[in-house]
Amino acid sequence: WVIGDSGECSFSAQGCIDAGAVRDEYLAYAQGTGGKADVWLMLGDNAYNAGTDLQYTEGLFEVYPGVQRNTVLWPVPGNHDYATSGAAPYFAAFSLPAQGEAGGAASGSEAFYSFDYANVHFIALDSHGSDRTATGAMYTWLEADLMATSADWVIAFWHHPPYTKGSHDSDNMTDSSGRLWDMRGTFVPLLESYGVDLQLTGHSHSYERSMLIDGHYGTSDTFDPQIHARDTGDGDPGGDGAYGKPTLGLAPHEGAVYSVVGSSSKNHGGSLDHAVMKTSINYEGSMVIDVDGSVLEAVFVDKDGVIGDRFRIEKPALPAALSVVDEAAAVALAGLLLVTGCALAMGPGPGLDQGPG
Repeated sequence: WVIGDSGECSFSAQGCIDAGAVRDEYLAYAQGTGGKADVWLMLGDNAYNAGTDLQYTEGLFEVYPGVQRNTVLWPVPGNHDYATSGAAPYFAAFSLPAQGEAGGAASGSEAFYSFDYANVHFIALDSHGSDRTATGAMYTWLEADLMATSADWVIAFWHHPPYTKGSHDSDNMTDSSGRLWDMRGTFVPLLESYGVDLQLTGHSHSYERSMLIDGHYGTSDTFDPQIHARDTGDGDPGGDGAYGKPTLGLAPHEGAVYSVVGSSSKNHGGSLDHAVMKTSINYEGSMVIDVDGSVLEAVFVDKDGVIGDRFRIEKPALPAALSVVDEAAAVALAGLLLVTGCALAMGPGPGLDQGPG
């Protein structure tokens, strides 16, 4: 389950109504489709307006007590979380795997980290308070982490979107002191070079979702579908059809989907016309992702329970296990062993070192 900019309940009564409705419609959707999520991602601005300890109580812990009892929450900080003492209440509220305790490379920082669940590798970045240059600790760690993973899927998430035309504008170099530009120009190329599949952000208070793209690091007017789109369709199995990626696991530059999920407790509109986006919705809601082997499917569930968007990414299925032994080869081997009198010791072969989950 994915929510972004969800902390408005600590700031306004309407925020409580909207956040509660988004929560309830997610729970209704989950109940009707097989049960609660195994992973919960929170995309920053988790407690308005300044991320104080009291605002975390009112904007997070009192809004989602039932979900918190049975779903592990993996957050990233946003600009409002950093508004109090360098995000001290945020870091006090969560214990995050700085030493690789949940899979992935050790980052040495709770501001950015990674974890594994089943065949998915999740990467959490800090787009507000950490160094966003290619020589900084976060970039250096990210490259090591990407090199180390052997997961079938990679999902990266942080707060400031590389592509948006909502309440923020990723074409504006000065928006959010350049953080949107920094993440698009520095971190997106690295992630794509290792084969990221899905990237999630908040900050812009709407829902936006791209087509399957790769290699677009400039402003929206420089987007060329013939160069930057791997698939210009909507990715909906009931529409233009699912997006396809040719490699099971990670391979560079096969395309990724970018989504802004920043309306989980409020919406603020904008032109909502970024060139990479296939869907843009100015309404409160959340995203639900389902990964089943070589298929990833996601939906946007709004606060009325309406499915406003659906897309699917398909990779080649796992190869079928070898089930037929070449009979002639087996007979020949048995005859060789009989003639020579050799003893054959059969031990366990090499196996997969599976990470957590």
